Amino acid sequence: MWSLRTPGPFILTALLTATLSLQSHAQALQANAGSQSTQTTASEPASAPVDLRTPADIRNSPADKLPDEPGPLTANPPDADQRSGSITGTVFDAEGAEVTDAHVTLENTDSKTQRMLTTDSAGSFKFDSIEPGRFNLTITSTGFAPWVSPDLALHTGQSYAVPPVALQIASTMTDVEVTVTRHDIAEDQMHFEENQRVLGVFPNFYVSYVRNPAPFSAGQKFRLALRTSADPISIAIPAVIAGVEQSQNGFSGYGQGAAGYAKRFGASSADSVISTMIGDAILPSILHQDPRYFYKGTGSIHSRALYAIAAVFICKGDNGHWQPNYSNVLGNLASASISNLYYPSTDRHGVGLTIDNWLVGNAADAVATIFQEFLVKKLSSGIHHQPEQ
Repeated sequence: MWSLRTPGPFILTALLTATLSLQSHAQALQANAGSQSTQTTASEPASAPVDLRTPADIRNSPADKLPDEPGPLTANPPDADQRSGSITGTVFDAEGAEVTDAHVTLENTDSKTQRMLTTDSAGSFKFDSIEPGRFNLTITSTGFAPWVSPDLALHTGQSYAVPPVALQIASTMTDVEVTVTRHDIAEDQMHFEENQRVLGVFPNFYVSYVRNPAPFSAGQKFRLALRTSADPISIAIPAVIAGVEQSQNGFSGYGQGAAGYAKRFGASSADSVISTMIGDAILPSILHQDPRYFYKGTGSIHSRALYAIAAVFICKGDNGHWQPNYSNVLGNLASASISNLYYPSTDRHGVGLTIDNWLVGNAADAVATIFQEFLVKKLSSGIHHQPEQ
């Protein structure tokens, strides 16, 4: 048994034994590793140096440390060709034939940038390398109406094929300048006035219901006077007057019977025609005056009555200004004077009869204009309410 009182030699012996054992074990490990390396790597020399490091040195060696953690992976951006798109299409006419050399414009509706090209011999076009966005196409060609597409949305890398485009023939626009003269306006107004009749029967041609009508030319004044004189009613009225005069034996110098009636009818007709031609055509053309009555229609009864009576002595000139109505006053005097040429000598009383007939004519005109202002319009048909000129 070992004595516990003398441990020194025993402890020293144990330490030496352990140290020698560790070194022998380390050399054995190195020898095994060297033999394995020689077997697996034929190219290495057999006399490779032996690593005499202790296990502690091997653990602390930087070469045996684990590699650093790998960093994050980064993807390469796609090429520009992969991001851009294209737009293609074909242009035809209305009959299906290809349209060559048509101008095609591609516009980015956001940036307003444009690209232009023309169609090839097959009527086709193609825009390459188009960035994503919103676009519209405009196609024009000589002789055709422009074609504009709706908005096109092109996405990344998209290739868009426009449906076949059919151009329509351009409509021909011709600007026509129409010049309307005062004569043309007056002609239309005269045609309207020729349809005006009291009770649908009696002519009412010499009244204008337009406040500022165009003036008649000399030819229009004569045509309206002849139209009035040749109207069947204008012929019938002297026939009735002649019958009344014959029944009362008026102008007895004409006698009775058919001959007397014919003379009375001729004289009455002459009065009407001569008065119309002189007072409404000849003198108005010479003096440049308008022979029509211009309906007032507004204001008090008193003012309208005075206006109507004054129309016998005041008229509008062809220049639109009011002036003395020489045409009417002198026309009544002239027709009264001429009537002395065909009335019976027994019924002629010289200048006195002429003056009487002239005064009667003016008074009859005043009564007629009062009726025109207050009553005739309500009884007339065919009145065309034209806009003021």
